[in-house]
Amino acid sequence: MNAHEQHLATRRAAGLFDFSFMGLYEFSGTDALGRMQSRDLSQLAPGQIAYTLILDGDGSVFNDATVWTLGGGRWWLFTGRPADFARFRNDARDRSGEYAILALQGPRSGRILARVASEEIVRQLKYFHFVEADGIVIGRIGYSGELGYELLVPCGEESKLRGTLLDAGRADELVECSFEAANTLRIECGYVLFDREIDGRANPRELGLERLAPDRGPFGLTRRMVGLEIVEGADAARLNASVTSECSSPTLKRRIALGFATASARDGENVRLADGRAARVAQLPFYDRERKRPRGAPL
Repeated sequence: MNAHEQHLATRRAAGLFDFSFMGLYEFSGTDALGRMQSRDLSQLAPGQIAYTLILDGDGSVFNDATVWTLGGGRWWLFTGRPADFARFRNDARDRSGEYAILALQGPRSGRILARVASEEIVRQLKYFHFVEADGIVIGRIGYSGELGYELLVPCGEESKLRGTLLDAGRADELVECSFEAANTLRIECGYVLFDREIDGRANPRELGLERLAPDRGPFGLTRRMVGLEIVEGADAARLNASVTSECSSPTLKRRIALGFATASARDGENVRLADGRAARVAQLPFYDRERKRPRGAPL
């Protein structure tokens, strides 16, 4: 099954992704972690997850991350690349590579997980919260824009967990998926990626994420991240835009992209790309504009 088919299978039923490449760092106490990321940790209860930003001194975004509140003064910080540990070396314990991270995504993921954990856990687990059950850390979170979960187990138990999930999901058409499929899913949802939209220069306001750093501004706005629909034969455009991520959308059946345009660009306006193609500025996200699907009832 190719990435296009995996993408559609995740939208229709469920997909299983391996995110074990992610960086995982454990912090004790809030001082260092509070300085290094943009969220107010005092507002987080044990079992809660927060999406956050790691900022450079000039206010630009170094990376995005999630903070998992363990309780007892302990916190996990996940980023998309283990190399980020160089930044945290003096303040955190590097636990990258200790855990396998499998992401179960799609509208049927809740009922599949209920066969592995329990219906009670699935029904009670809120969006951006996590729980430990039978040695598996289960977080309700996802990169696909669908109902989804990330499951963590020690690396030596990954094969067993993968097999258990695939067996439990066979009747619901669960398929194993590649990162290529995860990438097209997140582009449809307007989610940023390090070394793409997080390009080392963008600040939170330019990325549309200023809400995650309310106490770190003010941030300038000379450009902003936009959705782009590639169009043929469009009228001449007065504005330029740059593409950071692009794909042929399996769901929408058209060529779409994320990128940056001048701050004055408006939805529906035509822009000119660096390679001479034309595109139309589109409202983000392309898919599930109100983001109802990941918050929906799991069963």
